[in-house]
Amino acid sequence: MAGVLDTFMEFHPIHGTNVQLDPTGTRATRVESFANGLCFSKNPLNPGEIFLVEIEDKELGWCGHLRIGLTAHDPRTLEKVPEYSLPDLTDLGSSWVFAITRNHNRVVEEQPPAAPAGDDLAGDNLAGGDLAGGDLAGGHRLGRGEPEQEEEPSRPKVFFTSPHLCIEKMYIPMDKLVGRSRPGRYSHILDDLYKLNALPPTARRSRIGVVYVPRPEPGFADMHIVINGEDMGASAKKIPTGLPLYAVVDVFAATKCVRIVQVEYGFASLQTLCRQAIQKNIVHRMALDWLELPEMLKNFCKYE
Repeated sequence: MAGVLDTFMEFHPIHGTNVQLDPTGTRATRVESFANGLCFSKNPLNPGEIFLVEIEDKELGWCGHLRIGLTAHDPRTLEKVPEYSLPDLTDLGSSWVFAITRNHNRVVEEQPPAAPAGDDLAGDNLAGGDLAGGDLAGGHRLGRGEPEQEEEPSRPKVFFTSPHLCIEKMYIPMDKLVGRSRPGRYSHILDDLYKLNALPPTARRSRIGVVYVPRPEPGFADMHIVINGEDMGASAKKIPTGLPLYAVVDVFAATKCVRIVQVEYGFASLQTLCRQAIQKNIVHRMALDWLELPEMLKNFCKYE
């Protein structure tokens, strides 16, 4: 990950007509309607480098939520930014987009049909589907709302036992991957729900990211969606990596505003180390108000 240690994530200045970026280029707001909210990362992603956003605001009355994925199209080469990521951008090819829903975002691996008895070659002909949900070599919609498989009773869900999220052989620091509620009376309860990934992925403060990891065969990678620190599985497989891959974020429908969350891959910054040291020694982040600390540091500890 040495190549991504100093990468500062920003949105590309080319975006949908209804998108307004803040001066830092890290916050995207859809200012009207429900469409034309397409955004791209300013630079192509490196393997194992997550493009992580937090849902800051929502708008009631629309059907649909954030969409996120990858594209091999350089935004500068687009004649016009598509109105929708699905299906407009994916119809251009070389784009893979996942529609986030309130439930069922985990990818369910489709098992090949059982081979008839005595047919030894049937398995070879049926196995090896390249993409979750069908062939996506030209770009396609991902995430179909399949019911999630139930966890085995003997294996309860346990999160954050490691400081890193491991996807294949890539390690992503867990510290920034999990959403946090707005500081308030019930934030200590809500924070625990975020840690258990029990709140809807479409809720405010939820953090959603896209990352691709190389496959064993050269020139291909799998795309993974990460929601509040949990890997949803390979939502697209065998994506060609011959061209640079840009992150795609569609601020669509009920999702009104998102901001980029910076992830530190190397040594933590002094600011992060201070925050972690303070948070380890307080019962809850609202107790920061009683500490004699600079106001900016208090806010950083509350919100990050």
